Amino acid sequence: MKRLLGVSTIVAVLGLVTVAYAHGPGGYGWGWGMGPGMMGGGQFGRGAYGCPGFGAATQTQAITTERAEALAQQYADQYLKGFTVERVLPFTGMHDTMYSVELKGPNDEIRTLHINPWGNVIPFGGPVARTR
Repeated sequence: MKRLLGVSTIVAVLGLVTVAYAHGPGGYGWGWGMGPGMMGGGQFGRGAYGCPGFGAATQTQAITTERAEALAQQYADQYLKGFTVERVLPFTGMHDTMYSVELKGPNDEIRTLHINPWGNVIPFGGPVARTR
């Protein structure tokens, strides 16, 4: 009985030492947990999760409706010949105001673009044209 108790105590202590060593001082260790900059200010000037887009909302000002309209028209001139901006609709996004822009084509086709707070244009709905 004493021998079994002694062996189980040694195994438990070795297990605790292994866990403590793996997580290292401050709990960062070998990358098995949350490291510095994982959820906040970030590393190397990046935002949360190491992605540049997550921290950008606090560093730059969101675009205006006029800027969103101009970006949508630039996109249409480059990729959708003959399309013009018909309507710019603001909506609340995850970080700030985003815009949904409806473009009207020469044959009454309608395409939708989304523009995020940093001015990135995202085609919405794929290449299929929607008609009224």
